[in-house]
Amino acid sequence: MRRFPAITPSTFWLLCLLLLLGCQKKQEQQAEQQKEGHYRVIAIKDGDTIELLKDGKPLRVRLQGIDCPEKNQAFGERARQFTSDQAFGKFVQLVVRDIDRYGRTVGEIILPDGRNLNYELVKYGFAWHYRAYSKDPELDRLEMEARAQKLGLWVDPVPQAPWDFRKQRKNTKPNIPAGASTAAKRATTTTATITNKNSTVYLCQSKAATTYHIRANCYRLQTCKKGILTTTLAQAKRQGRTPCSVCAR
Repeated sequence: MRRFPAITPSTFWLLCLLLLLGCQKKQEQQAEQQKEGHYRVIAIKDGDTIELLKDGKPLRVRLQGIDCPEKNQAFGERARQFTSDQAFGKFVQLVVRDIDRYGRTVGEIILPDGRNLNYELVKYGFAWHYRAYSKDPELDRLEMEARAQKLGLWVDPVPQAPWDFRKQRKNTKPNIPAGASTAAKRATTTTATITNKNSTVYLCQSKAATTYHIRANCYRLQTCKKGILTTTLAQAKRQGRTPCSVCAR
């Protein structure tokens, strides 16, 4: 049987001291990271809404002064991914500006390198300056520069503002009976959105594509690499196409 050399008392205490110093250093680093106003980002809800860990509980934060495209709008998912790449899992500084009507904290997020996440989203074309709730001249300047350079969502010559998109969806929301099944709700919503057989729809010309789109700026349609065809709802159905689960809901 192999024998290991005995640990002398001095070696034992040296190891204990090194372990203690290592633990102390780690605690100091964590304390420095979690100093007042700095919190770890634990979730990304969408481009302009995140969750921080504060006092052991999740705190939802709406980024002040900006409005990102909705998830089922063009660039909605890309805005969310941009925010995730910049902030998820990192310790950031929260500058609280307000509490909105939904009880969410509204504020600015300062990234570990000092950049302002609110500004970065507008700078790279992943958010609008939400002028209804902000008069920040820097957000104005960044949006104008992003527009001029056609960055992000500004590649579309006439992008739909997210507040207009939400208003449109609210005004076209169908009257669904209480207690209706999930399938019935989906069918009712789709039917209410587009019913005229001569309505314009959009098809990806890929052989693998099986759906039609009612919005030309649907982010799923934008991933098509084989060209986009404009046709009627009736023609799309004759081809066996089914409604896109994103833009036809």
